[in-house]
Amino acid sequence: MADPISYVAQRMAVAFAKVGGSLADGIDTAVRQSDRADAQVNGSLALAKAMGATPRDIATKILEVAELKDICSSAEVAGPGFINLTFANDFLARELVVASTSEKLGVRKVTSPRRVVIDYSAPNVAKEMHVGHLRSTVIGDALVRMLMFVGNTVVRENHVGDWGTPFGMLIEHLVDLGETNAAEELSVGDLDSFYRGARKKFDGSEEFQIRARTRVVALQSGDAETLRLWKLLVAESTRYFQTIYETLGVLLQDTDVMGESAYNSLLPQVAQRLSDLGLLTNSDGADVVFPEGFTNRENQPLPLIIRKTDGGYNYATSDLACVIDRVERLDSSLLLYVVGAPQAQHLQMVAAVAKQAGWLQSPREMVHVAFGNVLGADRKMLKTRSGDTIKLDALLTEAVERAAAAVAEKNPELSADTRNEISRIVGIGAVKYADLSTDRIKDYTFDWERMLSFDGNTSPYLQYAHARICSIFRRANVERASVRKFSPTISHDAERELAMKVLQFDSALWDTIEKYSPHRLCTYLYDLASSFSSFYEQCSVLKADTDDQRSSRLMLCDLTARVMQAGLDVLGIEAPEQM
Repeated sequence: MADPISYVAQRMAVAFAKVGGSLADGIDTAVRQSDRADAQVNGSLALAKAMGATPRDIATKILEVAELKDICSSAEVAGPGFINLTFANDFLARELVVASTSEKLGVRKVTSPRRVVIDYSAPNVAKEMHVGHLRSTVIGDALVRMLMFVGNTVVRENHVGDWGTPFGMLIEHLVDLGETNAAEELSVGDLDSFYRGARKKFDGSEEFQIRARTRVVALQSGDAETLRLWKLLVAESTRYFQTIYETLGVLLQDTDVMGESAYNSLLPQVAQRLSDLGLLTNSDGADVVFPEGFTNRENQPLPLIIRKTDGGYNYATSDLACVIDRVERLDSSLLLYVVGAPQAQHLQMVAAVAKQAGWLQSPREMVHVAFGNVLGADRKMLKTRSGDTIKLDALLTEAVERAAAAVAEKNPELSADTRNEISRIVGIGAVKYADLSTDRIKDYTFDWERMLSFDGNTSPYLQYAHARICSIFRRANVERASVRKFSPTISHDAERELAMKVLQFDSALWDTIEKYSPHRLCTYLYDLASSFSSFYEQCSVLKADTDDQRSSRLMLCDLTARVMQAGLDVLGIEAPEQM
C-alpha cells in the first residue's frame, strides 16, 4: 500500500466495525481528501444516528480504536463529529519508498480481475477515418490501458462496418476499375474517392444499380468470387486503418477487427432464441421486442426491431448477436461500448432485451461509455473550410507540423532527427490529451493554440514537466535507479505537498477507472506537474544543504517523473526525456 488515503481507509473501516458492530454495515466510512487537513472521515454522523448516540462521542470512540499513531501526526474530532486527519511526515516518507520500489508505483491491483470486452473506434470499410472517429478511438484505448494496468484481461474489439447493401456497389466499382487499380487507389488511403466513385455510378446508372443489387444477393448467399472481392476491399481498408492507428499510437491491431460480418451467421439465431423465449412480437409486419420501460412520445411501448418487414435484420439484431458472442464465446463479465452519446437509448434497449433474454445476467454488465462531439471555433461540428468532414490522417499530420514549430521555438538547439521525433510525440500527444482531458460526455472545442501550449492543462505542459525532471538527473550525472530505495526526509511544505500528490496516483487512477472518465486522471497529472513546479521553485535539489537532502529530493523527483510517465502511458501518450 502506498496511497495514504487507501491505507488509513482500511484502518477506519475496522474501527467503525468495532464501535458500531452490525450497525456499521452500509455506513459510508470513506476517507476523503480535505482542505482542512490531509483527510476527513464523515461517517460518524450516520453511525451515531443508527446507534442513537451523539456524533462527537462516536467519532471519539472511533479514534480510540483506530490505531493511527504510526500514520497520523494529528487526528481530531471537529465540528458536529467530523474526523480530521493529518499524516505524519515519517509515514509519508515510508510510503514514498513503498511506491518507488513497487511494480505499479503504489497502484493497487484489482482484487477480482475481470474479462472485459471494449468495443471502440469502429470505422467503415471503404470510408476514411475522420475526426468523428477520434474520440471513440482515444478514449477506448485509454480505458484498455488502464484496465490492463490494474490486472484485468481486456479484449479489444474494433466493430468495423464491413457488411450490408453498400457493398454491392463497392464490389461492382472494384470490378470496373480492375483489382490492381482498385487496390492501388485504396492502398494510398483515398477511400473516400473510391466510395464517391461507386456512389456516383449507382446514382447515375440504372444498369449499375441492377448489378449492385445482384452482387448484394451474391454476397449474402456466400458466392465464392463475390466473397473474394469483398475480402480484398476489407483487407485494403484494414491496412489503411492500421496506418492511422500506428500514427495515433493506439493498441488496436488487425487481429482486433470484429466486423459486422463476423456476426452474420448469428442473426437468425438471435431471432429464433427470442422467439423461443416468447419475447418476439410481430408489429406491422416486423418482428420486434418491447423491452420494459421504454416508450415513445405518445407514451406507447417502444419496439426494438429484430427482423424488418422485408425479412432483413436490423442493427439491433447485430448488437444482440455481439452480446451473445461476447458473453458465451469470450466469457466476458464487462462489456464496454465506447460509442457516441446519441446511441444511448439504442444501447439501453439492447441491454434491456439481453437481460430479459437471460444473456446478460449479474454480475455481467453492459456499460455505454458515451461521449460528446468535437466542435470547431464556431461551436458547430468540426469541418474544413469547404464544409467537408476533416480526415483524421490530415488532422494528425497538421498536429505534428504545428508541434514542430512549437518545439523549434522552445529548444532550437535540438538536432533535426531529435526535433522530428519530439514533434511527433508532442503533436500526437496534444491531440489525444485535448480530447481525454475534457469530460467525455461533453462537447469540446478543437483549439490548436490551446492544445499545443506549454502552459496550462495540456499534454506539452506535462511532457515538458517530465523532461525537466529527466534533465535534473543528466545535469547531476546521477543514475535515476540509484535513488529509488533512498528513504527520504520531508522537511519543507513544498516537499510534503508533492509527496502527498505523488502518493495519490493510486486513488486518482482507480477513480478514473470506476467512472470510465480519463479526464479525471488528466486533472490529477496536471495537479502533480503543478506541485512539482512549486516544489522545484522552493526547494533546491542539486544544491541542497546536505548530501542526504540532495538524495532525498532526487528520490522524490524520480518518483514524480515515473508517476507522470506511467499516468501519461495509460492515457496512450508518450513522455520524452528531453524537449
